[in-house]
Amino acid sequence: MSLRHAVMAALLEGEASGYDLAKGFDASVANFWMATPQQLYRELDRMFAEGLVQARVVQQERRPDKRLFSLTDDGLRALREFTATPPRPGAMREELMVQVQAVDAGDADAVRAAIEERKAWAEAKIARYERLRGRLLGDRDEDEFLAGAERIGPYLTLARGLSFEHENRRWCEWALAVLRRRSAAAK
Repeated sequence: MSLRHAVMAALLEGEASGYDLAKGFDASVANFWMATPQQLYRELDRMFAEGLVQARVVQQERRPDKRLFSLTDDGLRALREFTATPPRPGAMREELMVQVQAVDAGDADAVRAAIEERKAWAEAKIARYERLRGRLLGDRDEDEFLAGAERIGPYLTLARGLSFEHENRRWCEWALAVLRRRSAAAK
C-alpha cells in the first residue's frame, strides 16, 4: 500500500487541507498507517499533478491561504482499483523486538524500560481510540452503528487498531513479568 491510498481513503470523509489530513491521520488512520506532514504534502502535490485530487484555494485573514483537497473521479476510480486488488501480507518490522531478541546479551534494565514505555504508549492509544470510538458511535450501540452508518470502514479499522493495542499491552505485561521473574531468580 502506498501513502496515496491512505490519503485517498482519508479524503472519503470529505474535503480537507494538508494540515487537516495530517491532524486527521493521527486520529483516523494512525492505527495502521503513519506519515509525517511533509510526506502528506509531497504526496498531495503528486496526486494533484496526476489528477487524483483537486484543490481549491480558500482565502484566510491573518493566515496564509489554504488548499482544500478532494478526490476526483480518477482518484475515486484509483481507490476502487486498489480495494479490488488482493493486499500483500504485512510484515512486522519493529526495533523493540530486535532489542528484546538481544536482551540476554544486552542491558536488561534498558529493555524493560523500553517495554514499559511501549506499554504506556499502547495504553495512551487505547484511550485515544476509545474516545474516537465513542464519537463515532454517538448514542448508538455498535450493532446499530454497523447496520445503519453510511460508512463503516473507519470504524472497522479503528476496531483493528484497538485490538492491536490491547494485544501490545497484553504482550508487554507478559514480557515484563517474565523478565522480572528471571531477574529475581538470578539474584
